[in-house]
Amino acid sequence: MTDQAELIRRKQAINLAVVHSDPEAFVAAFPRWLEITYFFSALRAGTVTAPADGVTPALDAQQIKSGGVLHVAKDALFSFCMTASLKGDKDAIDAVEKGLKALYGDDYPGAVAMWSFRSPIAEPMSLEDHVGQAAQKMLNGEPTPPPMRAAENWTTGLRFLEKARKSNFPQEIIYPLALWTRGKWSETLEKGVAFLHHIEDNVPVLREVLAEPRNDEPFVANVLLKMAPAVDRELNDEAQGFLRSLARRG
Repeated sequence: MTDQAELIRRKQAINLAVVHSDPEAFVAAFPRWLEITYFFSALRAGTVTAPADGVTPALDAQQIKSGGVLHVAKDALFSFCMTASLKGDKDAIDAVEKGLKALYGDDYPGAVAMWSFRSPIAEPMSLEDHVGQAAQKMLNGEPTPPPMRAAENWTTGLRFLEKARKSNFPQEIIYPLALWTRGKWSETLEKGVAFLHHIEDNVPVLREVLAEPRNDEPFVANVLLKMAPAVDRELNDEAQGFLRSLARRG
């Protein structure tokens, strides 16, 4: 079907695949997501009309290479790789790539998203570079030395939060990010407080932020906001305002 209910159903399917880092479900949902997002964009632009049979049209070779489809594909694949990286699940990324190549060939839509998770990034420039560099360490199981671990976890959390908010899958990324954040800062509380700045001030604050039971965006933002002094990160007014707005609960 080509109605809003079908759009919602297809979005739910790919949402679940992203949040659970399920490669089989993602490969199954991916073409249907590209089809319906392309169709609704074209419908709004007035370049297509609703089909008489109510069936969302499949994409032809030219449509698959269009800018809008490639953008949606890259966003979906990048989001999947982010959640898989937060779980250290390299096999899930490998399986998705294999599945998409089987469907479309080596030049599958969104393939450029893989560069951030595969190619060496010596000097990250873009937000995607920063996320990719951190993700590669997660996927390769490269632990940061303890003196720098909390600071690197803080930076990684901020980059992933920023990227999640620019995605079509913000909550699907943020839930695994919140679990990762809780795990990393719980580890710091148990084993790494000696490497925090102003221990006597910041350890009670860390205990307080970890006492929040909800794994959501306000939790992630509050950890970043409250732990910045502990890792010697000075936030400007704009950054503080950004994190405060996200940390605020209704």
